[in-house]
Amino acid sequence: MSGLWCVALGYGRKELIDAAHRQMTELPYYNSFFQSSTPPAIELARILAEVTPPQFNQVFYTGSGSEANDTMLRLVRRYWQLLEQPHRNVIVSRWNGYHGSTVAGASLGGMKPMHEQLGPDGVLPGIVHINQPYWFGEGGDMTPAEFGLARARELEQKIEEIGPERVAAFIGEPVQGAGGLVIPPDTYWPEIQRIVDKYGILFVSDEVICGFGRTGQWFGCEHYGTRPDFLTMAKALSSGYLPIGGLMVSDRVSRVLVEKGGEFFHGFTYSGHPAACAVAVANLEIFRREHIVERVRTDLAPYLATRWRDLAAHPLVGEARCVGLLAAIELVPDKSSRRFFEPRGEVGMKMRETCTRNGLVMRATRDTLFIAPPLVISHAEIDELLSKVVRSLDETTVWARAEGWL
Repeated sequence: MSGLWCVALGYGRKELIDAAHRQMTELPYYNSFFQSSTPPAIELARILAEVTPPQFNQVFYTGSGSEANDTMLRLVRRYWQLLEQPHRNVIVSRWNGYHGSTVAGASLGGMKPMHEQLGPDGVLPGIVHINQPYWFGEGGDMTPAEFGLARARELEQKIEEIGPERVAAFIGEPVQGAGGLVIPPDTYWPEIQRIVDKYGILFVSDEVICGFGRTGQWFGCEHYGTRPDFLTMAKALSSGYLPIGGLMVSDRVSRVLVEKGGEFFHGFTYSGHPAACAVAVANLEIFRREHIVERVRTDLAPYLATRWRDLAAHPLVGEARCVGLLAAIELVPDKSSRRFFEPRGEVGMKMRETCTRNGLVMRATRDTLFIAPPLVISHAEIDELLSKVVRSLDETTVWARAEGWL
């Protein structure tokens, strides 16, 4: 799982450790307030403007993906205020999406247990949710293509229900991570892009998991051909070596904020922390020098896909899906009907425990097991990973039969 989706370059990268040490020795901290910055923050901004899609030339640094999404919410609403449309403040998200653990991040996300813990009102005002593009679990009799269009068009239905003049933005992960590695049908994102263009609403691509090569492109929005106005990032930005996040702001938005907005009363003590930025600079230099993204796209992802899809033949697996270096299997009692175990989650947790015992880290969401290996994984390590998945599936099947699950 690359730690928690983040250790993209693996452990023990001396260049990253040395970058932190050098910066700590020279200047361990200074703030980003009062027209101040530091050389690492400036250099990282330059690199991010180069590697992100062309509409992005401004970055707001944060300490995490949660903070990046909080910042996005404030900037979205400020943008529409400056355009004299303050009533345009509703943000549409998706059930089972994940956008962080802060109050705003949990509200934007679609995890109902998190909403329940926020109190009686559940989520912050002005945040609504539509259904996720989870074909295996919710597609019914529709083909993936039909289902992708149907779920995307729920965005248009929600906009019309609320009133187009009130909707500010739509946010989504290119591939839903914590919700169970939901890979949308190919028809989904083009239709979402059509809808946000039609209604002129802002589009936020949450790239905290998908960013920096995970899908085989620098960012998931590039893999799916979307054109977001905001791009949130964290995790692989520093390969997890130090905490850092960021929000890329498109020229369309930043122009309004700068020319009309004056001072934006927002910031964090650790925004643009010099040591974290220095590590991120060194990290992205390795990405470019070693052609990490290109190797994922042309070599590692195709190899993993070939091996991973063979898992669909296992009697316990209902679907084996993957994109880039993201892959999941659905554990089911009946392959033909896409029927789930009831209650859901117990077989998945047993499989996760079995994997751990066999020396394999997989994450479980209900009965979906998934991986996100480091972007420097080798073919031999992929082979080892797959052999341990098969062994764990076999052992879980024996247990499930003995316990009456099958």
